[in-house]
Amino acid sequence: MKVIAVNKQASFEYFIGDRYEAGIVLEGAEVKSLRAGRASLGECFCEIRGGEVFIKNMHIALYDKSGAFSTRDSRKDRKLLLHRFEISKIVGRVNERGYTLVPLKIYFKDALVKVEVALCKGKHTYDKKQALKERDVKRATDRESKAW
Repeated sequence: MKVIAVNKQASFEYFIGDRYEAGIVLEGAEVKSLRAGRASLGECFCEIRGGEVFIKNMHIALYDKSGAFSTRDSRKDRKLLLHRFEISKIVGRVNERGYTLVPLKIYFKDALVKVEVALCKGKHTYDKKQALKERDVKRATDRESKAW
């Protein structure tokens, strides 16, 4: 499994719950650009429309060798491929208060491009501060253990 891009900010902003592996509908030039590692999950999110899940605002750079075929938008909506029962489970949870569907990483599984999405609940400011404190304490203990 070769990881292409990771949404590092998601674990800081959200409590991560159930994870799902989804396929994604792409064009040939987009796959070639992904093989070069030219993608970003920084500001993307998932939306449910008409019983289908779409990933919005995911940046896949235009493939420079595709010539006249590279006129597409690099941040267009892309359809995620999930089973019907998974989509119904996700819709039920998203309709609850506070849950959202967030893409965590995009990777190659054999020759297929997969996206890991998760049902997440947003963190409050005090939760984020607590996570920063725990990280600082862990770094300090790691430094002390290296000193010995």
